[in-house]
Formats: sequence, C-alpha cells, structure tokens
Amino acid sequence: MRRRASLVLLALAVFCAAMAPTLRWYAFPRLAKIPPNQYQETVLEAQPATLLNYSTLKAEKVDKITIIQTLKGNVEESRRIERDAGRDVVVWDALAYITGPDGKMVSKVPERYIFDAHTQDPVNATGESVDGDPVRREGIEFKWPFLTEKRDYQYFDAQTRTSSPIHYKGTRTFRGMEVYYFEQTIPWTKVPMPKSMPVKIPPEVIAESGLTRWYTTKRMFWIEPVTGAPVNGEEIHKEELRNAKALMGVDTLTVFEGHVKMREDYIRSVGDMVASNRLTVLLLVFYAPWTLTFLALLLLALALWLEARSRRPAPEPATAPLTPPV
Repeated sequence: MRRRASLVLLALAVFCAAMAPTLRWYAFPRLAKIPPNQYQETVLEAQPATLLNYSTLKAEKVDKITIIQTLKGNVEESRRIERDAGRDVVVWDALAYITGPDGKMVSKVPERYIFDAHTQDPVNATGESVDGDPVRREGIEFKWPFLTEKRDYQYFDAQTRTSSPIHYKGTRTFRGMEVYYFEQTIPWTKVPMPKSMPVKIPPEVIAESGLTRWYTTKRMFWIEPVTGAPVNGEEIHKEELRNAKALMGVDTLTVFEGHVKMREDYIRSVGDMVASNRLTVLLLVFYAPWTLTFLALLLLALALWLEARSRRPAPEPATAPLTPPV
C-alpha cells in the first residue's frame, strides 16, 4: 500500500515540476496580452502655458492647456489584420484632442496604432497612420512590453513620424510602486502642420509663404515593469511657426509651450488598474510557477520517504521460550 501511495505522489511531483516551467515559458507568452476592445482615456494638463492666439497672432500666457488622450480598440480591424498576420493583433484608434483655457479646440491629431497583442511590437499593416498620413512604425508607442527590461527601447514619435531611442534612466519609487524611469529628447525638428486647427490655412498658401512648423520635446515615463504600463507621463513641449513673416508679420511665433503632466485623478485611476493587472501577470510568471516547484519538491520528498519505509524489513515475530519437560 505504501509503495502504491509513493508512486502516486511521485507522479504528482513530476506533474507539478512539468507545469512550473510550462506556465512561465509557454502559457504566459500566450495568455498575457492586450484585449482588442480596450478603451482608455487620459487627461493631461500644462499649467501655465504659452499658446498662440490666432485672432491676434500673438503668443499669450494662459492658465491651462488640456490634452485629452483616448485609446479605443478597433475589434473589427484587428480581426481583419489577424487573418493575414497569423497572430493576435490589437488596433488602437487614438486621438490627442487639445483645448485652450476656454475649452475650444486648439488641434486634434488622430492615430491608428497596430501592434502585437503579446509583445507590443508594431505590426505594419494597411491603415497604420498619424493624422491621416500613412506611417510605418518601428518600436513601441503608448505601452512597454510585459516584463519591461532595464534597457533603452525604440519609441515612435507621432509629431516627427520617426522612431528614436527612449533611454532607461534607473529604477525609482512612484506612489509606493517600483517603476523604471525612461527619457527621450526630440531635438528641434520640422514637422507637418496639423490638419485640424482653429484657423484653416490652405496648403498652397503655406507652401507659397514658406511657413514651417517646428517642434521639440523632452518626454518622461514612469513604467511599471511587470505590466509595461505607464503609471505617469510628462512632456516639456514646445512648438514654433518659422518663416512666418509673410503671413503673420514676424519671423518666429511660439504656437505652444508648456510642461504637460497627467492630471492627478487619472494618475490614481491608472495606478489602481495597473496594480490589478500586475497581480494577474505575477500569478503566471512568479507565484504559480514557484508554488508548483515547491509543491513538486515536497511531494517528491514524501514519495521517497514512503518508498524507504516500504522497503524497511518487517521485525521478526517473538518466539515463546521453551518449557523443559517435567
């Protein structure tokens, strides 16, 4: 009976030992993914800021600029692309909607971002765009991979339509959470005019006048490394119109300048969501594999102990002493 029990325990130990690496190296890369129907809204503000007044054509100090960033999963498009790509794909229709202190639109820039649901690598497919212009992304945008590493990544900049390194600057503590801090600086670069602005300037007029738009920013992210989700983001951002004398009377005009930060209520909301998702990822990559490993060792020890006891020779029965004949 003991030998049979030891064989059962040994089989369970082998099963647990096999499941531990299977969860970590097989199940996790397939189960951890971004859902295709995800919707997320983030509000950022620059207080105070400098903004071009298109009525007076002068840069003015204002109390606040608000940027509403939305990410909406396009399930229909993701399914269409998956058929050709042969992998799980997420399509995010993103929109950066900028309003002035009066609540009126300053500009809006739509994007379509297509990426692998598991790795967050870009998937270059028809429809990938920024402000209606086709693009071909390299590197990440909006989100880092699960189990983010302490290294530089290529990060896509929607203004310049190009990718460049975003640098790992060390591990920090943010609101009691261990995070990786990243920075990227985009030097002054000539960029396209937004297609949606308070004043519509015909493209042919812009071309004839020589008017150009330039932009620079210092981008900062605090990334929770298990989920790869940004728990905070900031930008020190500046835009200018140059060669503007023919249309606006001066050679250079500041369009927007300010330190953009996530609004406090959205920092708290994102933190709560990340904490919940972090537990799910840790269950697959740490808690469950290590629990199964410990359980396998315990079952193996118990099986060996029962096997050793079953092999121990049984004690000989005691014999009654001989009684001499009378």
